[in-house]
Amino acid sequence: MQTENKTIVEKVNAAFDDGNTDAFLSFCADNVTWNIIGDMRLTGKEAIKNFMAGTPAEQPQFTITEIIAEDNSAVCYGDMKMKNKEGVLEDYSFCDVYHFSGRKIAELLTFMAKHKPTNN
Repeated sequence: MQTENKTIVEKVNAAFDDGNTDAFLSFCADNVTWNIIGDMRLTGKEAIKNFMAGTPAEQPQFTITEIIAEDNSAVCYGDMKMKNKEGVLEDYSFCDVYHFSGRKIAELLTFMAKHKPTNN
């Protein structure tokens, strides 16, 4: 189960990288919840699809540091670069916590932290 869940998380992140919402949603339960901590909570595939349709055309650039899987959960963390509304590339760190029901993602918790600009 742990290896399967780790593989699913790898495929989900590849779908995010490709901007392939349908591929991402194929790994989700119909009543999936995605809680972007401190920002929003989405329930159901349709809500997630609508949210992702409204995101910028240019996908964030992900660098995964590690995926850890145990029982019905997996954690994926790393860094990403994402453009802000002005088109400036900004650095973030992220941690996604996945809870599975069978082979489907039932809940996704996303924690993101924007890096402070460095003064050189």
